[in-house]
Amino acid sequence: MNYHRLKAIAASFLVILATQGYALAQTLPLPSNLITLNSSEGEQLLLESKTREDYWPLSLQFVSQKNGAYCGVASSVMVLNALAVPAPSAPELGPYKTFTQENFFNEQNQKFLPAEVVSRQGMTLDQLGKLLEAYPVKTEIYHGEKSSLEEFRKMAANILNEPNNFVLVNYLRKTIGQEKGGHISPLAAYSEKTDRFLILDVSRYKYPPVWVKTAELWNSMNTLDTGSGKTRGFVVVSALNPN
Repeated sequence: MNYHRLKAIAASFLVILATQGYALAQTLPLPSNLITLNSSEGEQLLLESKTREDYWPLSLQFVSQKNGAYCGVASSVMVLNALAVPAPSAPELGPYKTFTQENFFNEQNQKFLPAEVVSRQGMTLDQLGKLLEAYPVKTEIYHGEKSSLEEFRKMAANILNEPNNFVLVNYLRKTIGQEKGGHISPLAAYSEKTDRFLILDVSRYKYPPVWVKTAELWNSMNTLDTGSGKTRGFVVVSALNPN
């Protein structure tokens, strides 16, 4: 069995892992412009994608946000674990060390933006980048108003095929037909055939992972966040000391 066939089988297996439970969950209905990953079409897009390397580590580290405002925290936890950043102890897991939504906030980022504040109001794009910098990673923040559709497509697609970096998108749900406010989740793959990106939505109870058209995703990021007075956008998170 050749290498590409093995990867296709592995992709199919990880689709099952990443989407298990969605059929039973009472998730919200999806608009027709989005393609759910746990559909025959969505699975095929992943299998055909040539830009999906980030899907593997993110799928293995997938978590659902613990409350309605913790999308940024859940997304950060996934990325930090996928980058193999040295993790703090997780008391609920005994002697094991891993990033969780309970231990993401440390002394440094608690001073910048306390966990209890995030629990009430979430976080902005700039706050997301700053909170992550409490750990040995590099963050690059791109607001919609200072970037472009073409720059985003090229940069995000390249990063999705590179090791040791990930893309977190901050977008307005209603712009892509979902309900309803601002949200943060990681990108996992790009479909060259359909010009769509795969969002691994961390609100598992609300929506499954979806393929969204690049232009629609860009428009949803190029929206005003009233909490910051700036447009939303995306953050590139890279390991400072890659293994």
